[in-house]
Amino acid sequence: MNTKTRDFIGKNLDADVRQLALKGCRDPEVDLDMALRQIAGHQIARRKLPSWAALDGILYPPHLNMEQCSSEQTARYKKSLTPSPSLGGEGSEYIHSIQNVRPTRLVDLTGGFGVDFALMSQAFDEAIYVERDTELFLIASANLKLLAPKGRCINGDAIETLHALDHATMIFMDPARRDSHGSRTYGIGDCTPNVLEIKDELLQKADIVMLKLSPMLDWHKAIRDLGEPYIKEVHIVSLHNECKELILMMSARRDSRDSRVKVVCTNILPDGSYQLFQFSSPLSPLPSSISHLPSAYLYEPNASIMKAGCFAEVARAFNVSQLSTNSHLFTSDEQIPGFPGRKFRITAVSTMNRQELKRALRDIHEANITVRNFPMTVAQLRSKLKISEGGSDYIFATTLADGKHVLLVTLPLR
Repeated sequence: MNTKTRDFIGKNLDADVRQLALKGCRDPEVDLDMALRQIAGHQIARRKLPSWAALDGILYPPHLNMEQCSSEQTARYKKSLTPSPSLGGEGSEYIHSIQNVRPTRLVDLTGGFGVDFALMSQAFDEAIYVERDTELFLIASANLKLLAPKGRCINGDAIETLHALDHATMIFMDPARRDSHGSRTYGIGDCTPNVLEIKDELLQKADIVMLKLSPMLDWHKAIRDLGEPYIKEVHIVSLHNECKELILMMSARRDSRDSRVKVVCTNILPDGSYQLFQFSSPLSPLPSSISHLPSAYLYEPNASIMKAGCFAEVARAFNVSQLSTNSHLFTSDEQIPGFPGRKFRITAVSTMNRQELKRALRDIHEANITVRNFPMTVAQLRSKLKISEGGSDYIFATTLADGKHVLLVTLPLR
């Protein structure tokens, strides 16, 4: 990248990339394609990788690689699961149980843009980054000189590198979730590399194998496919209440812990703190309590708990009742400050009866509407109620255990 291209990038970091492309650049020494990529990448990084965006000299890959890479927040969460005693706290119990293994070595067989590697490598004595795509390798390895200076970078195939590997404390893999035609894949066996085919060698070559998989994947099926005895922990990770990653911690090592799989539901909040709920799989066969009428407070579980489906465990842990088995909304007479999700105070309850609706909504002209197990969409309900979007009120349209359709008018609690 020559000086004029760098200057063009610096002057246009806040510009609309599409408008820049249309307008072009009269200076033939400016590599416009390179400049547009760097500007677009930097704008994504401000949101997704703020500490990277704040550094000079970071190179950005094509748009697809930027969209597919981990966010800085989820990468930090994965770092918290590594065998660094200084991290402590909410990390992986199983990994902390073997953290006396020294020296520690991380091998990332599917390095990609290197976001996960850059952060996780800080917790290891040695770290190896592997990426087969030469263009992406050149970009990432240049960045890693700044971000992970002790890392060793290999431009090679993941499976060939695995075959030649002696041993590692942890092997990390994020298999590609697109087939040869560019279409999305979700099954473990449909990703590249196919982890099912190399599982035995992975477990032989590393104390711990960390797999990052699609949040669309059924985590119960993932456990069955990979073999329950080898799965130590499942982490369902959401960022700002949007499910982003399914992380599996695998090992062939035997230990004296509870043999059941530990499942951790994590929602990373905007302030960087973690909203956590954990339980042991398989799920309890006991149903949660059902409330036939809403109480004073309403609770909506976060996205990770929704993905896990651990509603009975949540109900018992926080002494709350479900409104119905299919609504996945909870209620209680007293406020539960630590509930892992959104919390509301119920101000009115109404059936779909015209007079009841008129009384419950008489002072509400705008509201945030959520539909849960209800025979109308948000748009249909908003049109029927003639309520615009916004305001401080939240209306939940749902179905109670007796089949009655109701609206719950609420105000959010901190």
